[in-house]
Amino acid sequence: MTIDSAINRDALRTATPADLRHYVRSRKWTDNTVGLATGYTQTNLVILPADYAFEFLLFATRNPRPCPIIDVTEIGSFIPQHAAPGADLRFDVPRYRVYEQGRLVEETLSIEHRWRDDLVGFLIGCSYTFEHALVQAGVALRHVQEGRNVPMFRTSVACVPAGRFHGPLVVSMRPIKADQVSRAVQITSRYPLAHGAPIWVGNPERLGIRSIDDPDWGESIDIREDETPAFWACGVTPQAVAMQSAPPLMITHAPGHMFVTDIPIRDLES
Repeated sequence: MTIDSAINRDALRTATPADLRHYVRSRKWTDNTVGLATGYTQTNLVILPADYAFEFLLFATRNPRPCPIIDVTEIGSFIPQHAAPGADLRFDVPRYRVYEQGRLVEETLSIEHRWRDDLVGFLIGCSYTFEHALVQAGVALRHVQEGRNVPMFRTSVACVPAGRFHGPLVVSMRPIKADQVSRAVQITSRYPLAHGAPIWVGNPERLGIRSIDDPDWGESIDIREDETPAFWACGVTPQAVAMQSAPPLMITHAPGHMFVTDIPIRDLES
């Protein structure tokens, strides 16, 4: 990662979304966005050809926990007019992934060379958004403290299919102190557009997760004796769905490398 000496994670925690996107666009920040631009909504990104867009929108509507829609672009437009009208989806994500026919074929710092006039962008709510509220309430989140990517797991739970889209639910996991679990559930339930409350707390085998130490995406986090694992629906679900449904082209963010919007987190509180 190439960054200026004045640009580090601590400095970017209080950056405005526009400033953070500037650093991303100029490739001075290519790392994950955990804890950055505090107070603003972060989102997952899905970009599809227009002839797949309606079916994906239907898929998201049927699966609102992993895929809460924040914004949808016009066909061919790379500007999210509602979420960040000064942004450019071709450059303003720290790292992108490109899937063709369900295969990951490229990880890149911009998608200008991939842009087409028939593409539609979807911004999907992200659990990084509610982490600010958890931290403010005193709920300890070690991956935020350490600037690490949250662990994410493919589950045995199937999403509700729509058209050509089908596949498994993906969840993110945070170890929560046992005496803070109810507080974490209460706080995150206020943010349905950021996945809401956990879908499961406790034994990961109930979700078909065989090894809590071996995430499919992100970084492993130890679970201490006074903690219990809590699992939230995750916006990486479309990437697992892409692998199974195999659309001709799907462009996404790299897990943990989110698009930061201009929408204050308080605007997402239910």
